[in-house]
Amino acid sequence: MSSPPVGVTPGTSLREAAGRMASRQSAVLACDEGGLHGILTDRDLVVRAMAAGLGPHTPIREVMSAPVLTIGTGADLAQVYGTFRRNNIRRLPVVTGTTPVGMLTVDDPLRDATQRLTDLLGPISWSALREDRPSPKPQAPGRPQQPDPDSEGRRIAGQ
Repeated sequence: MSSPPVGVTPGTSLREAAGRMASRQSAVLACDEGGLHGILTDRDLVVRAMAAGLGPHTPIREVMSAPVLTIGTGADLAQVYGTFRRNNIRRLPVVTGTTPVGMLTVDDPLRDATQRLTDLLGPISWSALREDRPSPKPQAPGRPQQPDPDSEGRRIAGQ
């Protein structure tokens, strides 16, 4: 989750909101004292503003997505995945009560799952890589050492 979320008022111009989006690499939330009113995404800018020929001084309230689907800070990962999946959205504001405190993107739970797998599999992988290889069998003096087929196979497979 990125926190704090990027917030602007519903009357903010498209140009200013787009600048904030670019600087924080995030969608913006349209908020005021009355709470959360909408979300402005890059898709909203392109499909609802640019394609419609709206000017840069147009207030975001004219193109933002509303109402906004949110999730509480107490939600577990299964609820987050389900919300993204069921609603076909890519950004999900996180709220405490009605106050936005962060923003989840669909990539956040994927990064979390990848990190959990790395945390789980990393030690196993390192353990397998550090396994002691059997030492070669001693040979009688004067006889050339013959490669052990098992260790030779591991050496070739491990290259």
